[in-house]
Amino acid sequence: MIPFVTNKSDYIRELANAKPQAIAQIRGSAKYRGIHGKVLFYQTNRGVVVVAEVEGLPISPNTCGSSVFAFHIHEGNSCSGNGDMPFPETKGHYNPNDCPHPEHAGDLPPLFGNNGYAFMAVLTNRFTIRNVVGRTIIIHAQSDDFRTQPSGDSGEKIACGEIVSVSAQ
Repeated sequence: MIPFVTNKSDYIRELANAKPQAIAQIRGSAKYRGIHGKVLFYQTNRGVVVVAEVEGLPISPNTCGSSVFAFHIHEGNSCSGNGDMPFPETKGHYNPNDCPHPEHAGDLPPLFGNNGYAFMAVLTNRFTIRNVVGRTIIIHAQSDDFRTQPSGDSGEKIACGEIVSVSAQ
């Protein structure tokens, strides 16, 4: 576990040098084969730091087109599926406390595409790494509206990763 220090720059430095306790290798669906990346999970005494780096995201041809992608941990444990039904075994959002959306434990901030690339880091106390190892993480085609039940009207599942313990690799 990474200790949470009072000097913020020290905490960031500690995190940068730390080994993640879990990882998910992201791959796109059959329709979005170019998407790839990784999501790293670091347990701290303040919660879990989730760091995502993804490439190959769709780029909107419109200046004001959507390049914001919903990003969630799902209940299921497999990214298998086919072209007609990408990632059906991921099931719904990880929601052990039966909370309304967007208060599910698996609801994460969106990914903001930057010419097909996204980087995001967040600290959350909604779960521990032990809670999410064996589950999946999904990138959706649309942004999350943070209102619609049960999943934010975030659209098609375009990429998936299975969360595994680093010691299991």
